[in-house]
Order: sequence, then C-alpha cells, then structure tokens
Amino acid sequence: MSVLPFDDRDGQIWMDGELIPWREAKLHVLSHGLHYASCVFEGERVYGGTIFKLREHSQRLIESGKILGYTLPYSVEEIDAASNAVVKANNITDGYVRPVAWRGSEMMGVAAQATKIRLAIATWPWPSYFSPEARLRGIRLQISEWRRPHPQTAPTNSKAAGLYMICTLSKHRAEGEGYEDSLMLDWRGQVAEATGANVFLAIDGKLHTPTPDCFLDGITRRTVIGLAKKRGIEVIERAILPEEMAKASEVFLTGTAAEVTPVREIGPYQFQPGRLCEAMIADYDGLVRA
Repeated sequence: MSVLPFDDRDGQIWMDGELIPWREAKLHVLSHGLHYASCVFEGERVYGGTIFKLREHSQRLIESGKILGYTLPYSVEEIDAASNAVVKANNITDGYVRPVAWRGSEMMGVAAQATKIRLAIATWPWPSYFSPEARLRGIRLQISEWRRPHPQTAPTNSKAAGLYMICTLSKHRAEGEGYEDSLMLDWRGQVAEATGANVFLAIDGKLHTPTPDCFLDGITRRTVIGLAKKRGIEVIERAILPEEMAKASEVFLTGTAAEVTPVREIGPYQFQPGRLCEAMIADYDGLVRA
C-alpha cells in the first residue's frame, strides 16, 4: 500500500511562531526531544472546519510540558490561534491536528535546562473511518504483555512521547497477529486502556471505566462520561480486574482518533456491540458535528 510520507507533502505547518512550507518544518538530529523523549504532544480532530475541544487540548499541552519540567513559550490563547490558523491555511474541513513541543538542540545530555522549547502544529485531512453501522461490528483487541507504569516511575499524567513506546510495541504485535489493537493492563494487573484510547465496559446496564490514576484521563473519555450521564446512564470509575470483562455485555473505546469504537473481542472475552454502544456513537457524533 502506497502511503504519502509525512515529510514530503504540500501545505503549511505552524512552527515557532509562523506558518512555513510543509517540507521546511525540520529539527536537528541532535534535538534533545529525539534523544531523551523531552517531548509532549496533542491529537485533535477537526469537524466541519472547527477543532473539537481546542481549548482543553491547548491547556493540556501546556500542563504536559510543565510536568516534564519546561514552560511552553506561548499562552493557551496563542496556541488556540495558531491551531486555527494552520487549519485555515491548509483548508481542512474534516481532519486531524498535531501540536508537538520539545526541547531543542542547544544542549545534548540528560540535563538540558538551557534548551529552547520548540513548538510546531500540523494538520491533515482525516475523515471518519467508519460509518456508525460499520463501527458497530466491533474491533478485536489482544491483551498486551506491556503494562502501564506506576506514577512514581514515569510522568503518567503527561501526554509525553516517551510513554507511547510500549503502545507502539503492543499495537505492532497485535496487528501482526491479526488484531486491530491491544488492551494494556497497569503495573497492578488491572485494566488500564488501549494503546491510544480509554475503555468502557457495559455491565448490567451501567458503564464501568478504569480510574485514570496511571494513564491519561482522556478529553474524549470525559466527554463520553458527560453524554452518558445526560442520558441517565450510571458511570462508575473504579479499579477493574481483567476477569471482570467476562461480565461485560458491551465494550467500547474512546479517543480523539478512535472517537467511540465498539469492541467485540479482548483476548478470550467476547462482546456484542449493542444499545449502549449505539447510543454513545450517536450522541458523540451529534456533539462533534453540532
């Protein structure tokens, strides 16, 4: 399958305060963010030309940087404006936005307090992958051998690039064995999340979702919790053991890229996407395109 490489495209990228030609948005090979993962990012969706939950994403980007020990040289308002500018410059109607901030190349070593903090924002077309009917068929997940780390061993409340290394390893193995994604447990052996999305289980008409104490409390996750409560569906945030998946009638993932994606299989556990999955898909799709 031919894929258009991300370093060779037409368009513009916002970088360090200005829009520049796509192919000129470069960093040096000795950038600290490349060697030591001092990098944070966001993933955002554009629906009908509007970035969904933009302010929340920009704020989280700044907070993620602070957790990694640096301050972005732009305010939330400036990041919002830059994000909107790059969407407009590239004529994006339905697409994806990727802000990324990292330590530059002024110092090379573990300690890098004097590095310049760089910020770039790119966007590209990304329509919804599936119709609601197709999504309701559900995807298959493997259970990963990698586990989400203890909060005292990694900055787990930051959307930091380094935390996604085990996600890539997990997803590559899952896809290589015929699955679409992988479910990750945490260091305790409790259900955590998929490689890039939060997880919900429908048990006896209620939605159960893991407490986000060692992984991101996703913006889409919080949105879906609000939509469920608006419908009068009880949402329970708690520790969930893997064997409890046997009690679930429906399971779905939530995330910027995943939106609301039903699951029909996780390891030995089988589910049938149904009423709750359909309701959350409809409500979420209606909200983002309102």
